[in-house]
Formats: sequence, structure tokens, C-alpha cells
Amino acid sequence: MATGDAAYIKKINRSLIISKIIEEGMISRADLSKITNLTRATISVQVADLLDEELIVESQQEHHTVGRKPIMLSLNRTAGNALGIDLDYKHITFTLADLGGIPIQTDVIELTNSHYHEVVALIVTQIKKYAAQCSDSRYGLIGVVIGIHGIVSKNEMVDFVPQHKWENKNVKGDLEKEINIQIQIENNANLCSFAEKVFRHHHSENLLSISMYSGIGLGVLIAGEFLKGFHGYAGEMGHMIIIPDGKPCNCGNLGCWELYASEASFFSQLNELHQKELTYEDVQNLIRNQDPSTIHLLDQYIKYVAIGLNNVINLLNPETLVLNSELLKSYPAGIDKLKSCLTSSVSHYNELLVSDLGKDAAVMGACAFSIKHFLGVQKLNITINNES
Repeated sequence: MATGDAAYIKKINRSLIISKIIEEGMISRADLSKITNLTRATISVQVADLLDEELIVESQQEHHTVGRKPIMLSLNRTAGNALGIDLDYKHITFTLADLGGIPIQTDVIELTNSHYHEVVALIVTQIKKYAAQCSDSRYGLIGVVIGIHGIVSKNEMVDFVPQHKWENKNVKGDLEKEINIQIQIENNANLCSFAEKVFRHHHSENLLSISMYSGIGLGVLIAGEFLKGFHGYAGEMGHMIIIPDGKPCNCGNLGCWELYASEASFFSQLNELHQKELTYEDVQNLIRNQDPSTIHLLDQYIKYVAIGLNNVINLLNPETLVLNSELLKSYPAGIDKLKSCLTSSVSHYNELLVSDLGKDAAVMGACAFSIKHFLGVQKLNITINNES
């Protein structure tokens, strides 16, 4: 066997072992050998390396029968930290997670303007602060992943952010000039779909996540991998035209889906109707009181959501379709009304549900994406218990 082949096989085995340790939470060497179909000798060598690198730790499980207590292996969650950033229109969310993907700190900073260099300077300051905070761990800050609400090319250039009106910005390069930490740039909707896969829908290989807040973003996982298209622009379904000669959009077209089916568009109409700024809590109270005008507006909103969903489902035939929407969470009848609009005999999907990750999905996906890259694993399945 060629040396290169042996090194490649060792890398694959390492990836498999780390993935299974994370997935199981705690596991013995013997059980690890059984579920990976690797020999005990291979497990022993790989585990010794991972212990030496402090990526995993050993512990003894409670044992009430005769014989030796089994020695259990688990991920060393304190070995390093990942930073996820959701760069939205009016604010930036920073979430610091441990190596197991568990969020340990979240900060939200309001943006007062869209000046590119000011926003980059703010991000640099925050990253340096988190890096200093993590400096005592073995690997420190292992990486930073930034979710962009716009078009990100395959080479991680930010080609266009409609709400900030940024074009052709090298966010990655501009940040790496100031900090010596690996930066990755990804579309925020892709990160949302990754979060759903990693933290919730482990066995779904064909998953779509639709983020419906300030605009509409579609993250697509096919066979567990991002669908990006030729340049990396795939998934911009928010700018699919559903109303010919409709409302003007920042992208330059008329009648884009997000002008009718994003939460921003709904609240714009609702605020105008009630002549004041309303919150999600206000919407819940209006629904609870069966306010006729609000219910009518919600039903119109759902109709527009359904038009776009029919198109998406027909194009991609998803197994799991996750809607990331606080508004639909607030309207329990909404998901059933939505399903009732999806009646085409050629439109097929397995399950449609509202995300319980909510607005944390993008930063959680960003942290998980950084961890996956750092650990060099092919698959990452994390279960976050309520007590974590």
C-alpha cells in the first residue's frame, strides 16, 4: 500500500471515530469498535493520538455489576471555542460556543449605519475580545464563521448584500488583515440549514431551511452537502418573482417573494394598519383576541408564503422543509393553513415544520460549521440537552 493511501485511510478513520464519539456523547473503546467496524488496534492507536491532542477525555462510568468499570471516551468540549457571527441588517449577533457546539455566550450589537469599514472595524474588535477570552484553552478560538444576508460566491467573496447595499466586498480578506484567525464566510440561510441538520434532523440528507425574517433566504442540503450552483448563488429564492410588475425590490426586480412573505414585509403592513410599531408579543395578543384585520393579514401572508413554497418544493422535492419564522411560531394555526395550500398532485415533501432554533439558527450553524472544519469530520451530529 502506498504511503499516501495509508495516510488517507488514517484520516478517514480519525474522522469517523471523532464523529461517533460526538454523536454518542460517551462511548467505550469496545463499543466504538463495534459501531465503526474498525479493529480494536486501530481504535487504540487513534484514541491515543486524540487523547494526546486533548481533543477527547476519558472518564469512568457508573458501574454496579461485578468487573472493571468501563472507561468512557467523550469530546473535550473545553479544548477550544468557535465563534459564529450573524451579520444582519440592523444588528450583529455573536455567539461563542464550546467545542461541542454548546453556546456559552451571545452578544447582540445594534448597527447604526451600513458603512462597510465601520462594520468591519466593529467585527474585528469583537473577534479580538473573544480570542483573548479563549486564550487559556488548548486551541483557543479555533475559527470564525460569518453568516451573510446576501450573495456569497464560492470563493467567499460577498458579491451583494441588498439591505446594506454592499457590492463586491472581501469581508474575509479585510478581517484576516487585522486578525490571525481563520475566517470563513457563508450565506446565512445555508448556515441555518446546517444547524437544522447538525442539531435537530440528523438523519435527513435532503433538507431545506427557509429563513423568513428581514428577507427570505433558502439553505439547501442535498445528500448532506450545500447546494451552491455554479458561482455559489443558488438558493436566492427570496428574489423569485411571484407578482409580475409587483413591488420594487432592492435587487432591481419587481414582485420578489420576500416583499410579500418575509416577516419584515408582514410587520410593515401590520404597523401601517395599526399606526404603531408592533412586536411579536403584540401579534400574539392580537391573534389571541382574534383581531379580524390581523387574522386577515396573516391569511394573506400565508397565501404568499405558500406560492413560493409550492415553487421550491416542485424544484427540489425535499425530505425535510424547515421554516425559520417567529411569526409562524406565534400563529399555531398557521402551519396547518399553510399545508392546506400545498395541494398540488406533483408537489411532494416528507415533513414541513417550524424551526425551534429560531433566530439562533444562523449563529449555531456558524459555530458548528467552524467545529466541523477544525475537527476534520465528514458528519457532525450534536444533541443539545435542555440542561446543557
